[in-house]
Amino acid sequence: MGSDVTTTQIGLQFALPLYQGGAISSREREAAALYLKGKDDLENARRQAALTAQQTYLSVINGIAQVGALEQALVSSQSALDSNKLGYEVGVRINIDVLNAQQQLYSTRRDLSTARYNAILNQLRLKSAAGSLRDEDLEEVNRALSF
Repeated sequence: MGSDVTTTQIGLQFALPLYQGGAISSREREAAALYLKGKDDLENARRQAALTAQQTYLSVINGIAQVGALEQALVSSQSALDSNKLGYEVGVRINIDVLNAQQQLYSTRRDLSTARYNAILNQLRLKSAAGSLRDEDLEEVNRALSF
């Protein structure tokens, strides 16, 4: 029977998103939030830098006062040692009094050295916090320490 059958098939696919604006508005909200976060981070960094500078400044002032007080204590300790030595020589004091006075003198010297060291470090930290620390400042400290 001779029948020819021809079959043709055509396909058509159509995709239409009903709402695509969500991704765009989401990216806009994200960008706005990141901008605000960056702005807040900058303000936080400014405040932290100001706080650090203020605390370091107070440490410098305190260190200078402490060095002055310990220098006076050193003079007093030396005077006490001299007095105890004289008292020992004339027989009014005993050897332990002289040793205690010597120990106090050396403790005061140690505390004074520590206070001077901390004062120098705090001055360098203050210059660093203020953004004015230079190589010359470090060279000056090195010269002072190499006596």
